[in-house]
Amino acid sequence: MMDRPGRTPGIGRRPVLGGLVAAAALGLPAARRAGAQAMTQHPEVILRNGRITTLDPAQPAATALAASDGLVQAVGSDSEVMALAGPDTRVIELGGRRVIPGLNDSHTHLIRGGLNYNMELRWENLPSLADALALLKAQAERTPAPQWVRVVGGWSEFQFAERRWPTLEEINAAAPDTPVFILHLYSHAMLNAAALKVLGITKETANPPGGVIERDGKGDPTGLLIAKPSALILYSTLAQGPKLPLEDQVNSTRHFMRELNRLGVTSVIDAGGGGQNYPDDYQVIERLHAEDALTVRIAYNLFAQKAGAELSDYERWVAMTEPGAGDALLRVNGAGENLAWSAADFENFLEPRPDLAPTMEAELEKIVELLATNKWPFRIHATYDETIDRFLTVFERVNGKVPLQTRFTIDHAETVSERNIERIAALGGGIATQHRMAFQGEYFVDRYGARAAEATPPLARMLELGLPVGAGTDATRVASYDPWVGLYWMTTGKTLGGLRLSPEANTLDRETALRLWTEGSAWFSGEERAKGRLAPGYYADLAVLSADYFAVPADDIRGITSLLTLLGGKVVHGAEDFAGLAPPLPPASPDWSPVAAFDSPGLRTAAAVTRAPQHARACHDGCASACSLHGHGHQIAWSSPLPVSDKRAFWGALGCSCFAV
Repeated sequence: MMDRPGRTPGIGRRPVLGGLVAAAALGLPAARRAGAQAMTQHPEVILRNGRITTLDPAQPAATALAASDGLVQAVGSDSEVMALAGPDTRVIELGGRRVIPGLNDSHTHLIRGGLNYNMELRWENLPSLADALALLKAQAERTPAPQWVRVVGGWSEFQFAERRWPTLEEINAAAPDTPVFILHLYSHAMLNAAALKVLGITKETANPPGGVIERDGKGDPTGLLIAKPSALILYSTLAQGPKLPLEDQVNSTRHFMRELNRLGVTSVIDAGGGGQNYPDDYQVIERLHAEDALTVRIAYNLFAQKAGAELSDYERWVAMTEPGAGDALLRVNGAGENLAWSAADFENFLEPRPDLAPTMEAELEKIVELLATNKWPFRIHATYDETIDRFLTVFERVNGKVPLQTRFTIDHAETVSERNIERIAALGGGIATQHRMAFQGEYFVDRYGARAAEATPPLARMLELGLPVGAGTDATRVASYDPWVGLYWMTTGKTLGGLRLSPEANTLDRETALRLWTEGSAWFSGEERAKGRLAPGYYADLAVLSADYFAVPADDIRGITSLLTLLGGKVVHGAEDFAGLAPPLPPASPDWSPVAAFDSPGLRTAAAVTRAPQHARACHDGCASACSLHGHGHQIAWSSPLPVSDKRAFWGALGCSCFAV
């Protein structure tokens, strides 16, 4: 059952159609719907002179919008909507800018990410490794002991002009004394000597299960941690870093939400995470909710924490809460994305596909049966079709005993087959996709071939088969939280490095991609009748864009931000002409935070995200390393395909030192 917007979601409540919503359900024209509501109240806010994409088939375009009580009251022409204005109505002039429904990330980790946002240095959009190392050096110099400098996700070496990672020597030169942790996808972490020291990683430290500590010829750790294939070595190391005090975590989460607002995001589904136990680790987000300080709507899933105790976790949570508990800003969404640790297939394309343990089915079936019995929606992480096939066999077996009466979600599904798409649909499920291939598509091609990457994941085919599909990021530990990277990837089929993965037939048109980022994602929290459109009775969540998404060149999509973001008709972000409308935000804390010193993706300019041409210059500024073979003509090496399958040759693949510059 779907709760209507504006009402507290809950189990068993009947939706009430009244006023404008009832008029919309009866199919009345926009002007009549607007007039019906105008008889009862004047709108609180009107936006006029815009190019509004409503995604409402009944009225796909408008120039003006009115909102009251958190909902869209009317859409139409300027004259129609302005006729509803009262003496206290705020009127915002849009100047012809494009307006879209607020973006909805159907799979992210906002709650955990918010606790750490103010500690993390972002490498998104940087055109060169030289720029990245300069930021690293600057942040290391301003980070006090015992804190670390952390670069955690959002970047790809293929975005850099140099087309490579930093070397460990470069990291140590940039930060000789401050511990540094740099996460590279789900495959590696790079630690400087100071980090190795504080972590106590020595010659005697054993490799953890599923991971490798790289060592030099003397057996000493180099600083490179390798997932083979499990990312637990990376995450368990990151977890040992200092945490922010509670008040700084609150500040950090506020800044992270405002950053999402800058990018046009107004809703997310939080997929939980390791070390994010319920209810203990929800203290910060619950406090912000109680203080009416949330600027993003959050539906959250509960993630099993301890291997071997997953069933106990869910038995406890089923007794404590229920899907829909909360309200329109913060609510329980169900179980997952981790239901059982034996079911985790890490998406590390630098390593072979992992085979799940033979005990997985028995462990997973007990948990899914418990969730089905209690009518809990659930989601589960699954990268590979082989994994999905085994999961669906379990779901079908449970469905034969206890029919699945709620939605379920397959998360990621990069290599899902058509047969398994049909099985998901038959059981009433959907697929939440993310832009992970934009960050690791080159590695996928290197392992599986260009042909296999053409429909990874097969977005167009999913939609042709009528499957519910949502869009998201899987931020923050690997991919960027920036939705415009996702929209760029979905519509162009290209990675951040410019490699075209998908032919045009497998990409999406811009409107379809936007639908997945709005009403498509709303299905995954059961709110498809409340959000995702700018239509009467829906949430007044919207973004006024810095550039026209439907008109800009494809490469410029990545540079779009929001100049004005509304949540429930209230301004939560404003920039440029709308800066005066923005609510106040306290300075980032602590004062050494990278957020206080460097531009984030949401603060960038469009020019800053244009990928640096590989032949733009012979060498990056300030280079003091001439190659013995090419001099400073490093572009010869940079423009050559990287032999990523041979990691030993990665920095000297052409018999030269260009990659080590």
